[in-house]
Amino acid sequence: MRKLTVLMFAALAASTFAAIPANAKSSCFKKYSVGESLTQDSAKFQADEALLQSTDWGVWAVWMTGGGTPGYSFSPRKYRCSDSGGMWTCHAQATFCKL
Repeated sequence: MRKLTVLMFAALAASTFAAIPANAKSSCFKKYSVGESLTQDSAKFQADEALLQSTDWGVWAVWMTGGGTPGYSFSPRKYRCSDSGGMWTCHAQATFCKL
């Protein structure tokens, strides 16, 4: 029974990896943006919006309603933020992959 379970798992894993296109990595790309606002959180939000808008306006619209980013993976963002006398500026970076 154990041998059969291991074989079934191996077959499932092989079929899963076979379903991933060989060029899946080539459909990924990096984007960079800048957001400015009175608070750091708002500046990050502005930067996220700019990342999505520069990728696909339709995806941005769905994301704004809380529906995620259909058709794309949207990696965790990296931010570099600074406060310049009451105005926050955040530079954002993300990797998108077309699904």
